[in-house]
Amino acid sequence: MTAWTDTPNQSIDVKGVRFVYRELGPTSGVPVVFLHHFTATLDDWDPRVIDGVAEKHRVIAFDNRGVGGSGSKVPGSIDEMAADAIAFIRALGLNKVDLFGFSLGGGVAQVVALRASDLVRRIVLTGTGPRGGAGIDKMAIIVGSAYLKATLTRQDARNYLFFPRTADGKRAAAAYFDRLAERTTDLDTAISLQARLAQLRAIIAGGKAAPDDLSGITQPVLVANGNNDVMVASEHSFDLANRLPNAEIVIYPGSGHGGVFQHYREFVPKVLEFLDGPDCAPGVQPTREGSQ
Repeated sequence: MTAWTDTPNQSIDVKGVRFVYRELGPTSGVPVVFLHHFTATLDDWDPRVIDGVAEKHRVIAFDNRGVGGSGSKVPGSIDEMAADAIAFIRALGLNKVDLFGFSLGGGVAQVVALRASDLVRRIVLTGTGPRGGAGIDKMAIIVGSAYLKATLTRQDARNYLFFPRTADGKRAAAAYFDRLAERTTDLDTAISLQARLAQLRAIIAGGKAAPDDLSGITQPVLVANGNNDVMVASEHSFDLANRLPNAEIVIYPGSGHGGVFQHYREFVPKVLEFLDGPDCAPGVQPTREGSQ
């Protein structure tokens, strides 16, 4: 199987806009579409997570409008991002997908499931919460502080946003960045300032907005996070799971926003188990795992 670090970039025209994506794994079965985080391009997906899921499932990861190598400009709302994601999925000729949304991508995934329910089979939501979650509208302060620390220490801001500043957290951050650096050719285009600002505005607006009625998302959902997320408070993950009628949640100890990367050895098997599990009837109480 081609590894994520060697998977070539591809592109497709979606209503006159060039969308860049990568695809790997089996050619049959329901594909898993990955929706990435604030300021991320294709090169920011953890290879261990992508490769782990792609061992059993077709994986498609893409740059949404205005991100990385994709054309046009990033829109200013999560709803518009979701509309673009739906258009991209349909342009590939897909009529059923699983969604994997991390952080901002988790917010986009929720709207995709609400707007195009027929398109979605299962959903994995990591490091994210529901629209209107308290404190999410303070993202500019959180991100600004992290970028200041990163500038002063000459480090990537994700050292402060994704991982706790403990010995274990620092080791996990270093290992994560080592994994990202494994891809050395055919790299994606760096994200633009316009994209960063538009995404930040969309996140803040989502935090201030009225909550969505998530009872309409009846598909099975796996919610995951670390137990000390400084970007999207971990309690929002519990709130999200409780709002969804068919959800389970796993919280990884000693970790934060990037808990699924820090604990990828436990997380990937959990995702595979979830994707291959039986469909449960709506109304199932969320389960709790690893929440110590």
